Amino acid sequence: MSRFIPVDRQTDYLLPPSVDEWLPDDHLARFVVDVVEQLDLSALTRRYAGRGHKAHHPAVLLSLLVYGYATGVYSSRKIERATYDSVAFRYLAANTHPDHDTLATFRRRFLPELEQLFVQVLLLAREMKLLKLGTIALDGTKLKANASKHRALSYGHAKKLEAQFKAEVKALTQRAESADRDDAADGMDIPAEIARREQRLAAIAEAKAKIEARAEERDAVEQAAYQEKVARREAQRKAGKTPRGRDPEPPTGGPRDKDQVNLTDPQSRIMPVTGKAFDQCYNAQAAVDTDTLLVTHVHVTQATNDKQQVMPLLTAWQGYPEALGRPSCLLADTGYFSAANVDACQAHGIEPLLAMKRDVHHLPVFERFAADPPAPASEDPVEQMAHRLKTRAGRALYALRKHTVEPVFGIIKHVMGFRQFSLRGLDKVSGEWRLATLAWNIKRMHRLAAG
Repeated sequence: MSRFIPVDRQTDYLLPPSVDEWLPDDHLARFVVDVVEQLDLSALTRRYAGRGHKAHHPAVLLSLLVYGYATGVYSSRKIERATYDSVAFRYLAANTHPDHDTLATFRRRFLPELEQLFVQVLLLAREMKLLKLGTIALDGTKLKANASKHRALSYGHAKKLEAQFKAEVKALTQRAESADRDDAADGMDIPAEIARREQRLAAIAEAKAKIEARAEERDAVEQAAYQEKVARREAQRKAGKTPRGRDPEPPTGGPRDKDQVNLTDPQSRIMPVTGKAFDQCYNAQAAVDTDTLLVTHVHVTQATNDKQQVMPLLTAWQGYPEALGRPSCLLADTGYFSAANVDACQAHGIEPLLAMKRDVHHLPVFERFAADPPAPASEDPVEQMAHRLKTRAGRALYALRKHTVEPVFGIIKHVMGFRQFSLRGLDKVSGEWRLATLAWNIKRMHRLAAG
């Protein structure tokens, strides 16, 4: 008698199989379908004109993309292939097979609508008793752009190339006008060579214009900061105090030779990444609930520095539905600290705990268990926050930051595999980051609901 289970691939089913029987009851794909079915997709369905062939329903395409991002399948071609090869994707597609062009077009077309769907998922998590807003942690991570850093053109190199091509165009024009050409010109298509260099000159001029526009924006910021420093030092002198250090030097202004623009994705920026290296990136921000690890707000910025990223969070929360609630405390590292950010949090009714400097990781035992310092007499928000950070309760609360937002970034980048954007341009990568975090939230809700 055989020791093995019989293998039979030829016998037909007596009854047609049902896609509902293909997956376990607690499978993530089932949960994705349940969540998507509860979302209001009218903003998507209204965009279909109803002409030509029948379209795949937005709920099916959205489910495929969400499950793809949640499981590390981002390519529209791979998702299309998975609707044939994967039981889970076949279940999500209801045994249909949207092609990769349909999936890619859907993703690009409806990126703006993802902001509303992101909030709807948070409201659903609230209704399911999975989200109770209280303390949130804000941080950013560098995500690689869909562009190579070697495709960047600096302002100094652009000027050199511009001079070189102009000289070559001039020389080629003189050669074309010359009646007696030497043998070196045999086989040379002079009009084509001139056109090629003029095309490159036009591209260089466009790149230089973008760099100069960025320089103007930077000059305005630097000039405002310079005026603020000068005014502060003058106020100290009028008060009879001697300002510390040298007087600030006015900004020079104008583009610098090291300023550069990427020719593939001009809106991306060279940013420092882990390992003391640099790459073409965007700075992806996320605010994470400390109790559930659900992402409550996302945005993408071109700025390497996080100092200006608190206000976008506070502004976004003003537009969220009241049913979602409001966070009571914001945790962020020293990169987000400024007096203006502390004041803004206070004005929005959120208690800030923003690290004011880099602290040691392991305090001596007697400092850890020492009594809290006396509260400051000043009403200054920065001094009050500094005191709170020194108390045992404040230190314990701030300690939540590192094991709240960092694990979320780690799982998204190393488990879900989302380390690089597929799209280009700030608006598109913002939508794709929202799609990736939406997939994370649904995946996290599935785990929270199960346990």
